[in-house]
Amino acid sequence: MEYVILAVCFGVAGGFVGKVKGSSFMLWFLISGAVPFLGLLAAIAYRVERDELRRACPECGRVTKIYDALCMRCGAELEFPEVAIAPESWERVPAEPLNPASR
Repeated sequence: MEYVILAVCFGVAGGFVGKVKGSSFMLWFLISGAVPFLGLLAAIAYRVERDELRRACPECGRVTKIYDALCMRCGAELEFPEVAIAPESWERVPAEPLNPASR
């Protein structure tokens, strides 16, 4: 019974970390629950999708991650670009005005 409680706690923690990093909660819940300590460490070490460089497909213009080999929209084979697009995490969100009456 103690192992089940431990596995569920590690599963929830791993699922939450995976979800924050842009992956599937359920996938990381199952991994972290099956192998409690190592699964959580793997979820922590997993890359953050929003921090990956991007590129535009030369045929259809769809923006994809730089590590993609094929465009998922048109099927074009992608070569490594000379210039990359900044990651999503670098894009600035417009600031809200401090005074709500100024709108």
